[in-house]
Amino acid sequence: MSARVLLYSFTPRCRPQLQPSVKKPKEPLALAVHFYSDNRCRVFRVSVRNSGRRDGRKVYADVKSESYEISEPRVKKAAKFASESSVVPWWEEFPKRWVIVILSFWAFLLCNMDRVNMSIAILPMSSEFNWNPSIVGLIQSSFFWGYLLTQIAGGIWADTVGGKAVLGFGVVWWSVATALTPVAAKLGLPFLLAVRAFMGIGEGVAMPAMNNILSKWVPVSERSRSLALVYSGMYLGSVTGLAFSPFLIHKFGWPSVFYSFGSLGTVWFTVWLSKAHSSPLEDPQLRAEEMKLIIANSVSKEPVKTIPWGLILSKPPVWALIVSHFCHNWGTFILLTWMPTYYNQVLKFNLTESGLFCVLPWLTMAFSANLGGWIADTLVSRGLSVTSVRKIMQTIGFLGPAFFLTQLSHVNSPAMAVICMACSQGTDAFSQSGLYSNHQDIAPRYSGVLLGLSNTAGVLAGVFGTAATGYILHHGSWDDVFKVSVGLYLMGTVVWNLFSTGEKILD
Repeated sequence: MSARVLLYSFTPRCRPQLQPSVKKPKEPLALAVHFYSDNRCRVFRVSVRNSGRRDGRKVYADVKSESYEISEPRVKKAAKFASESSVVPWWEEFPKRWVIVILSFWAFLLCNMDRVNMSIAILPMSSEFNWNPSIVGLIQSSFFWGYLLTQIAGGIWADTVGGKAVLGFGVVWWSVATALTPVAAKLGLPFLLAVRAFMGIGEGVAMPAMNNILSKWVPVSERSRSLALVYSGMYLGSVTGLAFSPFLIHKFGWPSVFYSFGSLGTVWFTVWLSKAHSSPLEDPQLRAEEMKLIIANSVSKEPVKTIPWGLILSKPPVWALIVSHFCHNWGTFILLTWMPTYYNQVLKFNLTESGLFCVLPWLTMAFSANLGGWIADTLVSRGLSVTSVRKIMQTIGFLGPAFFLTQLSHVNSPAMAVICMACSQGTDAFSQSGLYSNHQDIAPRYSGVLLGLSNTAGVLAGVFGTAATGYILHHGSWDDVFKVSVGLYLMGTVVWNLFSTGEKILD
């Protein structure tokens, strides 16, 4: 089949220029176009020439087509390439911002895996080294010594050099400290305390760095979901650590927990280096449409040059946030570090059972945190004020754990005790939609500073609460431990409802 078609027409004012590489412009230009379909190939051979007139205003093409079956392997391969060249793999179309979120999720999963493994390993370690409850409490609290030092400093560092470098540093630092824990324990108690404090330094920068990098990558419309997923990594990290630690200890001894968990950080760090960037502007492979989406839906903020400490500390809602964070974390960190010991001493579970039953409360937290976030966003979208939503969610986060902890002294079976623990921590997770979301409500530009301030108070609760629990158990009972936690929950409820707000108080 052949035909003659008009290929191009132009006016004298707009003539195409001949390319320098064309040596004989008068000779016709020939080319072939291949179309592949099933097992056949159709070729269109095009011969281009001008109209023969001197002004050269029209160019014609003589088109001939022919078809043949594809039999040669080389031609089949070319046909396959031609048919699939326009298909983009799904992993290349997956949003890069959610790659950052998922990697942050895994970082926080490793964070709590490395944190809770000591709560299981401390049982055989205390038997081997003859540690009493006071020493155990000192060891458990030593983690918070380093964790306390890097809250505000980690936020400032992340704002200065970028969240990628700070979070990567944190994971590598605490992973190395985790792997060195067995060596330090055999050298002596001072070395163990120092290594646990070093581990806290690494984990202390994780939350400020995560907030820094997500604030740049995730649009406002997706921020609640992304934060809920990342914080779920903490809870599932506790689940993973508590589930696998007893198995590793039983099979390979307690040092294996620290060696195996610590080595996982190097795997994560390798992926993080190759995939993550501190901001979308630094990622050369980010697709233009995703860049446009992130920039269009992000709240632009001028960089903070000076921090008005006097103004911040003069606001009652800021102190409500700080005090409530302290009251909340006292109970949370006691359950995090002492729950396996409670199961072993009071409920008479063995090491394996203690680790397995500790999993249920953390699974409950992972579920209820996301549930609470969905409920809070729904209430706001239906017209309820942000202040009312924050007070409702945090009140549940305080009074729920307080109620279920008071029931522990009245239950008669281990199963009911485990259910009370699960319900206590499940309602505790509603705080993610209460005080943990309040930093950006009241001071969006200084939310990092507020997080550092309130989380510092929360870490102090971990330091004093974990050590005080060991002292109370040495001189009292578990009922006394829970009474202190309930008292602080009630105090936090009163302070939060009197002084907190969901409105912006600092610009």
